[in-house]
Amino acid sequence: MAADGIVVIGAGPAAAAAAIGLARMGEPVTLVGEPRRFAAVEGVSARVLGALHGLGLEQAMGAFAPPSPRRVRWNGMPSEANRESLVDRQLFDRGVLDDLERLGVKVVRGHVAEVASAPGCHEIRVETPGGMQTLAADFIVEARGRAAPGGGLPRVRGAETVSLLQYWQGPSGSAHSAVQSCEDGWAWMAALADGRRYLQLTLDVRSAALPPKKALAGYCTARLRDIDAALPFLRGAEPVGEPHARTSTPVLNEVLAGDDWIRVGDAAMAVDPLSGNGIFQALSSALQAPAVVATLRHDPARAALARRFHQQRIEHLFYRFARIGRDFYAQETAWADRPFWQLRRGWPDAEPLHRSVIPAEVTVARRPVLHRDRIVEADVVLTPDQPQGIWHLDGVPLASALLAVRAALPGQPVREALAAALNLPIERAAGLIEWMHRQGWIADLG
Repeated sequence: MAADGIVVIGAGPAAAAAAIGLARMGEPVTLVGEPRRFAAVEGVSARVLGALHGLGLEQAMGAFAPPSPRRVRWNGMPSEANRESLVDRQLFDRGVLDDLERLGVKVVRGHVAEVASAPGCHEIRVETPGGMQTLAADFIVEARGRAAPGGGLPRVRGAETVSLLQYWQGPSGSAHSAVQSCEDGWAWMAALADGRRYLQLTLDVRSAALPPKKALAGYCTARLRDIDAALPFLRGAEPVGEPHARTSTPVLNEVLAGDDWIRVGDAAMAVDPLSGNGIFQALSSALQAPAVVATLRHDPARAALARRFHQQRIEHLFYRFARIGRDFYAQETAWADRPFWQLRRGWPDAEPLHRSVIPAEVTVARRPVLHRDRIVEADVVLTPDQPQGIWHLDGVPLASALLAVRAALPGQPVREALAAALNLPIERAAGLIEWMHRQGWIADLG
């Protein structure tokens, strides 16, 4: 069977970002997937909408409601500081598949039943509306989200968490959302303009004492009626169907790429839903994938470098999101001694989300970087807050800039030393020095 080049398995934002990026690089790519099978709503920021627009996902973006306030009641305090655009994920996923075809990506719509892999060859069996279809690939991008098989690879796992999603139908109105903490977890509520409401309880698996599946609908309804922020979403509405239970446990795969495969999105790392919306996280981990894939396929001498680049950046994202969640959980003090909150206010570690920087801790080292659709090695600036390193700022190599400032002769203005070393206008050198000073890289402006 002739190989189809690269096959991306999945139909969500991570799969789309990887497939579009590969297609733009001229790589032979086929995407295989289907919209998610259960109804759900997510909220995203303006930053996510900008990234989706940059990918050219015009039809998928039509699934988003206009931005609306997210009302939060946490630690007894109300807030409406954030806004988000709600999206029907099934509608979004269908739009993604249509957009991909419009953008020239080959799409096979269906459910992946089996993937059989051998070195350099993967067979993917797909249940399509027209029957079973088999594809062959020489490279696989695994982007099926949390549902992706683990392949027996080791994983880092956070506190075991379950989310119970219940769909309600009520009268039409404006789109809006809300979050409220409770003794044994937290609830997220979203209403779409057509009257659909999605209410989700997030609980600790071990301490929740959930009822049997047949009693889950009544349990969810009773619990939601005790949450003040949920009452406006329940008013005039009735539950539809059965609740959908899904894991929300933070998970990081410890091996994220091989010579002929890579994991992206939730298939690579899945975070607590409290610490960042799923679409943002998925895009964050997938946008770098095309360059990693191209390096693995065409530059085997740099394969280990490409795998390290992908692994380190995914791990950095995972722990960043985990610490955001940890710090938000720690703000809730009313039930600090309850199992749900005890387990989450100290995980994954005690490291601060952001660390202050002093010049003595700023170093220069060789690290993998993304350059012209490939992963290469270059000198970067490492800081406690940027352990992966920073390479360029507006086209200026920062490692060279920092070394030039440090090499300035006694009594020589550092802006002149930098301008001479990098052939920069004196005004630009002065601005760069001021930026490095604000970052804590240098002690004075000179």
